[in-house]
Amino acid sequence: MTEQAEQRLQQLQTVLRHGSGGGSNIQTHVTSECCKGPGYATPLEAMKGPRERLVYIPCIVPEKDRPDYLSTVDVDPESPTYCQVIHRLYMPYVADELHHTGWNACSSCYDDSSKKRNRMVLPCINSDRVYIVDTGTDPRRPSLHKIVQPSEVHSKTGLGAPHTTHCLGSGHIMISCIGNQNGDGNSGFFLLDGSDFRVLGKWENSPAPEYGYDFWYQPRHNVMLSSEWGAPNAWRNGFNPEHVKQGLYGHSIHVWDWTTHERIQTLDLGDEGLIPLEIRFLHNPDTTEGYVGCALSSTVFRFFKLPNGRWDSEKVITIPSKTVEGFALPQLPGLITDIILSLDDRYIYFSNWLHGDIRQYDITDRRNPKLVGQVFLGGMICKGGDITVTHDPEGQGQPDPVFIRSKRLEGGPQMLQLSLDGTRLYVTTSLFSAWDKQFYPNMIKSGSMFLMIDVDTVNGGLKLNPDFAVDYGLEPAGPVFAHEIRYPGGDCTSDIWL
Repeated sequence: MTEQAEQRLQQLQTVLRHGSGGGSNIQTHVTSECCKGPGYATPLEAMKGPRERLVYIPCIVPEKDRPDYLSTVDVDPESPTYCQVIHRLYMPYVADELHHTGWNACSSCYDDSSKKRNRMVLPCINSDRVYIVDTGTDPRRPSLHKIVQPSEVHSKTGLGAPHTTHCLGSGHIMISCIGNQNGDGNSGFFLLDGSDFRVLGKWENSPAPEYGYDFWYQPRHNVMLSSEWGAPNAWRNGFNPEHVKQGLYGHSIHVWDWTTHERIQTLDLGDEGLIPLEIRFLHNPDTTEGYVGCALSSTVFRFFKLPNGRWDSEKVITIPSKTVEGFALPQLPGLITDIILSLDDRYIYFSNWLHGDIRQYDITDRRNPKLVGQVFLGGMICKGGDITVTHDPEGQGQPDPVFIRSKRLEGGPQMLQLSLDGTRLYVTTSLFSAWDKQFYPNMIKSGSMFLMIDVDTVNGGLKLNPDFAVDYGLEPAGPVFAHEIRYPGGDCTSDIWL
């Protein structure tokens, strides 16, 4: 072991040592010898990694009359099956609603040679089931390894609607839950054993927020931040603005002590931060700041640590609503549904699912992001549609519909994934099946799309690649909604560096 590696291991053992008491006595410290494991040593090293060859995308059946599945897509331009779905792993149950995915090990386990990134974790936000998929035996043909049944999650945690998965440096796996097993509030987190994937129990040692969603930890600073969506019983049936007035959706982010598992602070973002979804620290593990995208308010907030050790936030980006006719409300928000940071922490990208555009901002000046790239991919305000924009504060007008391979793109840009080198931005068009059917009913018959955006990483700029498109409306058993995008070797949203 090198001196540098030994020092790093000692640091991790100190930072990750579990506090006693509360709801759990599960260790989360690193105990293995320090040598190369999965992932990359640093974010900048990851940027030098090989080009992605395969991606995994969960596919959700709109009508819930057959099982969801995990699709494997060939994205190797040298392959004869390039830009094709080459495998489908069907789940054994219906109406699961596969959503976000994670790994049993990632770059947080880089120093542990006993760990391999060979199991994908697929929580289901409707059924509360968790699938464990073997991607290591044959990456092109994943197979089902284990099923964690809802009864185990419920009996050991009382939680429901499992959402975000992150591997930990200890080898355990942590999953956030949006609410409880009854579909109400009372969120939380639970741990899976990284070897046999049994539920170990709750992570938190203090009351969790009413609603949960995403989280990101930063062990060098002994902190984790989490975000909120809303009550599962509200969003599972589609979006109702009255539920916002009734307090069934969140507007806060939460600060946790990573060692003691205690919630130590709540940052209320107010009406300008309604439904804060994806939360991202900068990738550099030395930093104490990051960003969260607030869907309904269409804002991006920066969060940061103050000199006195407390945390604060400030709004740094606002996407103004458009005044419209032909919509249920007079104002149409952008609805920021996904955000992603480049591995060098230079750019932030996010999708406006209703307005239909993806934006690229230079965040070299962390407090003053600068818009440097934008591309429209469908959305609700295209020319010739049912909605007319009568006032646009940005003066952009209504974009033309997008056709790719002679097919009109339905839906709007939603889930994003960036290539390690930052030059390719992948996008799918499905958010959540009940909301897809509500806002983009044509997608039920057309299916969603998987597209690629070419990125200018020098000066900024986004352009749709016309030669890449996977049409999930042409699936053998019928159209499906394709959601999150993962690479077998790790990506910009699955890996956390210690």
